[in-house]
Amino acid sequence: MDAKAKNWSPASWREKPIRQVPEYPDAKALTEVEEKLSTFPPLVFAGEVRRLKDALAEVAAGRAFLLQGGDCAESFAEHNADNIRDFFRVFLQMAVVLTYAGGQPVVKVGRIAGQFAKPRSEPTETREGVALPSYRGDIINDIAFTEKARRPDPHRMLQAYRQSAATLNLLRAFATGGFANLEHVHRWTLGFLKDSPATERYQEIADRITEALRFMRACGITGDNTPQLRSTSFYTSHEALLLPYEEALTRIDSTTGDWYATSGHFLWIGDRTRDPAGAHVEFMRGVKNPIGLKAGPGMTPDELLRLIDILNPENEPGRLTIITRFGADRIAAGLPPLIHAVQREGRAVVWSCDPMHGNTIRSSAGFKTRPFDKVMAEVRAFMEVHRAEGTHAGGIHIEMTGKDVTECTGGNTRVIREADLCDRYHTHCDPRLNAAQALELAFLVAEELSKSAAARAAAE
Repeated sequence: MDAKAKNWSPASWREKPIRQVPEYPDAKALTEVEEKLSTFPPLVFAGEVRRLKDALAEVAAGRAFLLQGGDCAESFAEHNADNIRDFFRVFLQMAVVLTYAGGQPVVKVGRIAGQFAKPRSEPTETREGVALPSYRGDIINDIAFTEKARRPDPHRMLQAYRQSAATLNLLRAFATGGFANLEHVHRWTLGFLKDSPATERYQEIADRITEALRFMRACGITGDNTPQLRSTSFYTSHEALLLPYEEALTRIDSTTGDWYATSGHFLWIGDRTRDPAGAHVEFMRGVKNPIGLKAGPGMTPDELLRLIDILNPENEPGRLTIITRFGADRIAAGLPPLIHAVQREGRAVVWSCDPMHGNTIRSSAGFKTRPFDKVMAEVRAFMEVHRAEGTHAGGIHIEMTGKDVTECTGGNTRVIREADLCDRYHTHCDPRLNAAQALELAFLVAEELSKSAAARAAAE
């Protein structure tokens, strides 16, 4: 039964209990902004969204891999072409390594052009006896610790829309204008290995990619005559947290009559807002976008199945991605019961691993950080569990940047110690992998994908 038959509308979430949404002091201003946004052009188009869903259906079937990553929270202050370019370059490098190692297409989805709102553990933040509303992302308030800055301002939604439109414009140009040329991307990766202490470990994969490119050139297959080698498909995603913004950008597709959230290609529900009777689940059940569902240690098999029934009642492949976020020490015990329940009921889902959120700690100096070895341990355990269960480890979902920040400890290219965190700790919210750590993660995941490919071949 589809959403139309279940009395859904883009505004039906307003009748449900809601969490993690700010209290705007000026209701009239909020209404005016919502009305204005509802007249703006869509940021993404239904045809693009359907292509992504088809690609994710291939992931659900075990024939592709999902790479999803980007900023923890985009900011207005750091929005510039260089930051977008650097992120996209590292993302492409990761995708090439994963494509070759896994022998499968990689579906590329960025946490970008809309990832502005963040859930918070507490509604207020206290410093030196002063309590103010928590920073909830630039689309809602400002990170500066002043009463004015922390006051939720609906006009910030307009700035978020404009920044998302500008970002999408540049990403589309990068994806189709030659920046994504496969030979250029591989050359950047070789430059990374040249400066890396981990070169010996990863050189074999890089050498095999080099040989494959040389063979294709010898056969006359180059970026000049083969569009697939010089362009790529790239999609955007964000957590659908600020529902007034999402509702205002939800439109009917004229060709199908279906509702689509046009703020991004892929939206997800966070671990804090996945109440089956809540507003966020209500909103997401009615849009036709592919959607994600974060699943942490508190998720039970019965609750997961209930949410799947609500969000994907037609059991449509590519519609729903389960993004697990257990933590390295919990995933081996927590993931199998969820897989068993989904397999038993014959549900078609993409399984993806978020190795970031379950491994967040505080350094001795008070910085939020994530140990790189814990991030990798969770990814390895995720892959191992799926190999043991005979299911497809469909993807990874990471917080990363193309910059040389010092926010997550560890790594082999340049080891970041606790004492280094203060050097370039630039995140507006949670710690991100830097460019070198992100690419190193891709090589390590590539090793796991090679094992999975070998296991599939042996089973056949």
